[in-house]
Amino acid sequence: MATVIADISISLDGYVTGPEPDAGQDAGQGLGRDADVLHAWAFSDDPVDRAELDRAAAAGAVVMGRTLFDVVDGPDGWSGGLGYGASRDARPPFLVVTSTRPALVRLAGSHDFTFVLDGPAAAVERAGAVAADGPVVVMGGAAVIRGCLDAGVVDRLRLHLAPVVLGGGTPLFGAGRVRLARAEARVSSTATHLTYDVARRGVPTMRR
Repeated sequence: MATVIADISISLDGYVTGPEPDAGQDAGQGLGRDADVLHAWAFSDDPVDRAELDRAAAAGAVVMGRTLFDVVDGPDGWSGGLGYGASRDARPPFLVVTSTRPALVRLAGSHDFTFVLDGPAAAVERAGAVAADGPVVVMGGAAVIRGCLDAGVVDRLRLHLAPVVLGGGTPLFGAGRVRLARAEARVSSTATHLTYDVARRGVPTMRR
């Protein structure tokens, strides 16, 4: 089974979207109001940020939730030349956790999407079966990452910590407890990139 890495940008107060995420999407503002700062590192020329982006893009397969899929597949989302893995020779397959399949996929010609109807853990299992060379990356949103953590299927948690307090939005963590061991910390001009090993239930934290 491939290593499973949950990878997401987050504010100092623990939010992965800005306030009013639904309104923000309707207004073409991405994941909530004032959320651009969360992802500034992904567009930075800082060599630390570029290395993090290259590492994330080297996924063997990617798991995402339906809300995030609707954003990236929307009119202001990804394109054939912009999006996850756009700078690489081949994009990874994408597994989308959803309760219903969309009627139309705008990016069907440039991205390989599979819609999984039986939850985050099942999506991770299927991603592991189709992943080529590279880890399974769970890129969000928050509910999918929480579901994977609760199911005990995450090996590593990678947080891109933006220097902002949003004051509201979608929180990454709920009430559940997760045991972590810090594996790495890298600081750039736009973010602090933190990697933690996750202790699966009954299994010691991974040391690599």
